[in-house]
Amino acid sequence: MPDHAPHPADPSLLTAFRDILGAPGVLAEPGDVAPHLSDWRGLYRGEAMAVLRPASTEEVSACVKLCAAQGIAIIPQGGNTSMVGGATPEARPRQVVLSLARMNRVREVDTADMTMTVEAGLVLARAQQVAAEHGVLFPLSLGAEGTAMIGGLLSTNAGGNTTVRYGNARELMLGLEVVLPDGSVINGLRRLRKDNTGYALRHLFVGAEGTLGIITAAVLRLFPAARETATALCTLPSEDAALALFRRFRAADEGAVRAFEYMSGIGMGMVTATIEGATLPLAAPADHYVLVDLSASREGAGLRGLMESVLEAAMEAGEVEDAALAESEAQRAAIWRLREEHPEAQKRAGASVKNDVSVPVSAVPELIRRASAACRELIPGSRPVPFGHMGDGNIHMNLAQPEGMSAADFLARSHDIMDEVNAVVRDLGGSFSAEHGIGRLKTDMMESWRGGAELDAMRRIKAALDPQGIMNPGKLLPDA
Repeated sequence: MPDHAPHPADPSLLTAFRDILGAPGVLAEPGDVAPHLSDWRGLYRGEAMAVLRPASTEEVSACVKLCAAQGIAIIPQGGNTSMVGGATPEARPRQVVLSLARMNRVREVDTADMTMTVEAGLVLARAQQVAAEHGVLFPLSLGAEGTAMIGGLLSTNAGGNTTVRYGNARELMLGLEVVLPDGSVINGLRRLRKDNTGYALRHLFVGAEGTLGIITAAVLRLFPAARETATALCTLPSEDAALALFRRFRAADEGAVRAFEYMSGIGMGMVTATIEGATLPLAAPADHYVLVDLSASREGAGLRGLMESVLEAAMEAGEVEDAALAESEAQRAAIWRLREEHPEAQKRAGASVKNDVSVPVSAVPELIRRASAACRELIPGSRPVPFGHMGDGNIHMNLAQPEGMSAADFLARSHDIMDEVNAVVRDLGGSFSAEHGIGRLKTDMMESWRGGAELDAMRRIKAALDPQGIMNPGKLLPDA
C-alpha cells in the first residue's frame, strides 16, 4: 500500500470552506485528515486537502457548489467501512473528503406510516435502537452496524444478514434527499408506498457509491418488532446438506426465516482461535456450520417447536449432525458472534482476499466446492474461508494466505484469485459483486461483466449528472 504525502491545501479555499462550515467543520491538519485517507482493510491510501464536516443539507449544498466552481473532487464518506475502497480518496491533488458524520439526526419516526426519516450520518446501530425504542424494527443488520452509516449503506445498497426476509437496503428505502454534483438538492423525502410519477430518481443513487450525488437523508421502512425468536447453530456433513436444511425451513414456514448463514470449519476455527470469548456451543468442531434465525411479530408463533421439528427431521435424514439451540438472549448473541466475527478473525489470522459474490441459491453448494478447489489449485496451501448468506445466494468466497507465504506475496495474487472465483461464479450465472459494491477494487471487472449497452448507459447517466466528474472519482466505473 503506497503512502502519499498530503497535498497542501490552498489557504483561500480552506477559508472559503470555513466560512460555510465554521472552524469545527473543516479538518486540515495532517493528523486530523489521516484517518479519512485509508480504508478499513488497509488496501488503499489517498490524499485530500481537507475533510469537510457539514452539519446540514444546506451546508453540503454550499460545499458542493464551491467544489463544482473550483473543479475540486469530492469523496463522500460515512463510516468508512467499505470492503472495496469505495470511500477512500485516490492519490491526486485538488480533492476533499466530505464526511456525513455530523449529520446524524433522526428527523421523524411515524409508527402509523411505519417510517423513520433520518440523516445520512446516522449509524445503523443507532437507527436500530431508535426503532426499538418506538416498539418497531428497522431490520437491516450487518457486522459493521456499530460504525456503518445510513448514507453509505444506501449508496452501496447494503445487504447483510436479513436480506432473505427483508431485502437489501434498496427495499428498505421509500425516499431520499440528495445533493447533486452542481449543489442543487433533490427533496424526495416522501413516505409513499405508491408514487408512479416519472423516473424513480431515488433508485439511481442507491448502489451508485456516491458517484452521482450525495445522499443526505432518507425515509426508511419500519416493520413490526419480533415478539418471538428462535436461534440455532448446526453442524452438517456437506454444503448440500446446508442447502437441504434451508429448503426444509423455507417449506415449513418461509416467513419465519430471518437469517440463514453458512460458515466453514476453517472460518469457525479462525474465530474460536483469535477472538477472545468466542466458544463453540457444540460437542465437536465440524467442516460445515449453519446459523438459523427465526422470528415472528406475534406471540405464540411456536418457533421453538418449529425449530426442533425441522432439525429433528433433518437429523433423521442425515442432513444435520448436531445442533445447539439458544436458551436465552445471551446465548443467541453468543451464537451470532461466531458469525459476525468472521471478518475480524480473518484479519487477525493474516492476509486474505475477499470475494463478495452471489449465485442462485440452488448453486451455492457448487460454488463453494468448485471455487475452493480452484483456489487451492492456484495457490497450494491457501485456506478457503467461505461464509455468508446462503439464504439469498451471497457467499463471501474468501481466501486466507498459506502458512509460510508472506502477506505481500499473497496479496499480489489478489486479482488472480478473484479471476478464479469469478470464473466459477460466471459459469453458475452469478454476480462478481453481491453486496460490497465495486469501489476501487473491482472497476477493472466492469467491462467484462457489464460491458456493452449496460455499461454505456451507466456512463451516460454519470456524464449527464456529473459532467465534471467530481463525484467520487475512480470508483465504480472504469476509465473510458
